[in-house]
Amino acid sequence: MLFKNFFVVSGGGASRNSSLTAFDRALFKAGIAQCNLVQVSSILPEGAMQVKPAKIEPGSVTFTVMSREDGLHGEEITAGIGWAHCKVNGKDSYGIVVEDHGKKTVEECRRDLRIKLEEMAEARKMDIAEYDIEIAHMNDIPQNTFGCVAAALIYVNEK
Repeated sequence: MLFKNFFVVSGGGASRNSSLTAFDRALFKAGIAQCNLVQVSSILPEGAMQVKPAKIEPGSVTFTVMSREDGLHGEEITAGIGWAHCKVNGKDSYGIVVEDHGKKTVEECRRDLRIKLEEMAEARKMDIAEYDIEIAHMNDIPQNTFGCVAAALIYVNEK
């Protein structure tokens, strides 16, 4: 199955009950809580185009590269996705996707995503033509609650 388009979303949520329901709220905020998410690794097909977030029918099996971080009151949490379109010998090639998450700042997450993209491209002897990053962040998790942030690249075939 080859998906030629993708979109990227992120969100954060908090729950007094569990990290699972905080995760569900983060997915809801990102607009993908109705999906059956299947995590895949980190390749964009050649020519893949970023599109606006598409409406996905509830219950659909949806392929994603996702980053998630859970936390508690007083913790700063981030989850990010970075993606790059690449070239080999000056010609368009497939692209790469990376995830990063942790108890870190937005700037630290952004830096770590760039480093991962550069390392993956170098290992493949590719040049990054262009890249982008999406980061979800929380540093205000309410007391006595669980927090969660998630960022996801969703593969779709719609235009």
